[in-house]
Amino acid sequence: MNDLKTTRRRSLLKGAALAAGAMTAPMIASAQGVTSLRFQSTWPSKDIFHEYALDFAKKVNDMTGGELKIEVLPAGAVVPAFGLFEAVSKGTLDGGHGVLGYHYGKQNALALWNSGPAFGMDANMLLAWHKYGGGKELLDKLYASIGGNVTTFLSGPMTTQPLGWFKKPITKVEDFKGLKFRTNGLAIDLFTAMGAAVNALPGGEIVPAMDRGLLDGAEFNNATSDRVLGFPDVSKVCMLQSYHQSAETFEITFNKTKYEALNPKFKAIIANAVEASSADVSWKAIDRYSKDYIELQSKDKVKFYKTPDSILQAQLKLWDAILEKKSAENPLFKEIVASQRAFAARAVKWDQDTNISRRMAVNHFFGAKPAGAKKA
Repeated sequence: MNDLKTTRRRSLLKGAALAAGAMTAPMIASAQGVTSLRFQSTWPSKDIFHEYALDFAKKVNDMTGGELKIEVLPAGAVVPAFGLFEAVSKGTLDGGHGVLGYHYGKQNALALWNSGPAFGMDANMLLAWHKYGGGKELLDKLYASIGGNVTTFLSGPMTTQPLGWFKKPITKVEDFKGLKFRTNGLAIDLFTAMGAAVNALPGGEIVPAMDRGLLDGAEFNNATSDRVLGFPDVSKVCMLQSYHQSAETFEITFNKTKYEALNPKFKAIIANAVEASSADVSWKAIDRYSKDYIELQSKDKVKFYKTPDSILQAQLKLWDAILEKKSAENPLFKEIVASQRAFAARAVKWDQDTNISRRMAVNHFFGAKPAGAKKA
């Protein structure tokens, strides 16, 4: 009898211990375990774009209380900037920060998220199409078509990019004939059609190439990036406004296998951090770009010129031809173009009819002539 009682007592104690362990184990793992992801950006460490990547990672790290930790390395730390897609897809890196146009060689339709006039949409409207107009599903379909093992998010609407930096002002389309020029994505096709000899280079390689005479002109992105990368050291002429990349966004990419293994809480935090980061990019850009725009003129003695309307009109006509040609060659390209056009047809009309032009107010408060901008 005593032996039976002893056996029962031991069984009860063992069961209680197992139950207690089951209750405390997840709490111990949550307190002590950290999931780490190694990212690389496609940007030099000094570029504000790399700062945007760090900002995104910090938001995730902060919101998870350090349970999920994203470390972001600059371009070239593990792979070259243009090698990011392969590295993330294969799992060499857990994720990355870049732009879709850098994968143009894998599938040219990817560049429809960063190249061209986007049927009159700005980058924020392009993000609206991506989230609510079917763009995300089309991007997933594109990546699947090339075997990409990635989960991707779009973030950070970019401002309209300059036509570029040159030795002298560009006054007509013919000025591009034979010009050695840097761009990326479908803008390669556009500037090639304008007569340029195009070379796609990552951001950190552009200024050295211009300094050695390998390029006659180049575009990258904005006043802050261009200034810190050294463009005013090799050129004092910048042409503002262009349709080659007037609606570009950033891409935040995860290796799909590693992303799918994350718990639901981390996935939800990442999705919300992407959108928080997107808003912050647009606000930080206004603050920083406007400051550097002034300093490029006052300290670096750069002269800014507005791109002539004749060049902008030529870009639009050439873009029509590019869309027609690529759509005939690539069914997915055609499907994406049709989706963008349908969304833009209503979104742009609503935007133009509803939102007041700021030009009248700017002229009223600050004078008729925009600071620093001259006609070419």
